Amino acid sequence: MATELEELIDFLSSPSPPVKKAAVDIVQGLTGSEDGLQALGSYSDTVLPPLSRLLGEKKEVSEPAVEALINLSQNSDVAEKMVNMGMIKIAMEMLYKQDSEIKKFLVMLLVNLTRLDVGIDALLQSGDDKMHSLYVMKLVRSFCTSNSDLDGDAFEHAGSILVNISKSEAGRKLLLDPKRGLLKQILRQFDSTSVLRKKGVLGTVRNCCFEAESQLQNLLLVSEFLWPTLLLPVAGKKVYSEQDTSKMPLELGSTLLIERESVDDPEIRVEALEAIYLIAVQDGGRRALWSVNGPRILQVGYEDEENSKVMEAYERVGSLLVEGSDIEDTTIKAS
Repeated sequence: MATELEELIDFLSSPSPPVKKAAVDIVQGLTGSEDGLQALGSYSDTVLPPLSRLLGEKKEVSEPAVEALINLSQNSDVAEKMVNMGMIKIAMEMLYKQDSEIKKFLVMLLVNLTRLDVGIDALLQSGDDKMHSLYVMKLVRSFCTSNSDLDGDAFEHAGSILVNISKSEAGRKLLLDPKRGLLKQILRQFDSTSVLRKKGVLGTVRNCCFEAESQLQNLLLVSEFLWPTLLLPVAGKKVYSEQDTSKMPLELGSTLLIERESVDDPEIRVEALEAIYLIAVQDGGRRALWSVNGPRILQVGYEDEENSKVMEAYERVGSLLVEGSDIEDTTIKAS
């Protein structure tokens, strides 16, 4: 005899729109509590397929369905089942349907699914030579061309997906491939007013800097955008002198000559400093940092800094810039 939960799941496939709508609303409500998540998680094999099919329905049904999937995907075991049943492909196809009204939610679902290695592989399309990297290229293009100034920016969370895939070596190599030009596109989004977008850009770039030993030249190919992205958040609030800025590239120096809003989020400042550290560990990276008068920026920023964790990150980079100092082993990890 079917349980109440099994009957509820059956109603998700009902031919009656009102019944289906009522069922998905109840399921979505259940995923808002730990008990409900646990109960539905034990029926994941039967609840996930009908929920995924509802993503193609009108907003009144597809929105609670995708919200339920987002909540369920917080459980790594359930998220893995979603990946294995092809949810990455389903979400990407729905995301690029012209009439889709749940784009933002689909992107959030992809964020959760790419926290897993299997999710990263699926998004990279690692096993498909013909389609390899197509999904990522689409997401980068959407992240970089969608309007971040409007309420409900559909691709604001796409930066978090890029952070996730850049935790893997394959993801970093894809983003650093100069022929694709993805990193340059991503870096330009750091000018966004969205803190979430800024974090997505900085986290992605920081992770890519773990390839600095073998791909320093590819990183420095986008220096025009790389150095402002990494140095402006840690430059402090001071208006710099013309003497200081005359030794910097125009796009960096011109910004430091005027009053500007500081980056309040210490996490962004720490990630910027960790990326600078990973570059500066390399001889060529240190020379590049000196060439843009980076040590002066770090000095001024350190003098303004009050957060102890950020100060430690400044000091870590500073230890590389002291003449004759030994380069310590890095314990920073991709995250």
